[in-house]
Amino acid sequence: MSEPAVPGFFVRFFLAFGVYFRFLFNREFAGAVLRIGKGEITASTGETPPIEARPQSMAPMLKEAPPDSALQLLGLLQQEGRFIDFIEEDVARFSDADIGAAVRVVHEGCRKVLHDHMMTGPVREEQEGARVTLHAGFDASAIRLTGKVVGQPPFSGTLVHRGWRVNNITLPKLAEGHDVKVLAPAEIEL
Repeated sequence: MSEPAVPGFFVRFFLAFGVYFRFLFNREFAGAVLRIGKGEITASTGETPPIEARPQSMAPMLKEAPPDSALQLLGLLQQEGRFIDFIEEDVARFSDADIGAAVRVVHEGCRKVLHDHMMTGPVREEQEGARVTLHAGFDASAIRLTGKVVGQPPFSGTLVHRGWRVNNITLPKLAEGHDVKVLAPAEIEL
């Protein structure tokens, strides 16, 4: 087989222009070019040398969360802070002062539930506004990257919110036969 002819300047110019956009918008093409550069594929034959088969990583198994604990917590928020009453109320018809007064009651009760039944702490210990660097392997379920996220770690940025994590939770024990779907019983005054 003979060597291919060397293309002229204008052919190379337009080829480079076309290849630039193909490289930019075609992942398979870009990957092949990178493999050629690393010697994994020979440019003349386009054949790949044998590669050891690697097991593909499995997507994490999703499990359905039982609703009982969430319903119990929602019931506690209603009991102590009238949370559902407040959320379900059409607040558009009330003045800002009335809403502010209601929010104080809801806030106080919900905060009591949180402090009585959960021990929370920040995800990050640094103060908000601090510069932080995240290295490869950071916990993406505990840290959300925002802004212009490009490339691979390490990432450097500003801590906008420290995040919250539950360190301990102690919900009250439920009596046998208790229906957790009843968040607040109906009240009838006699």
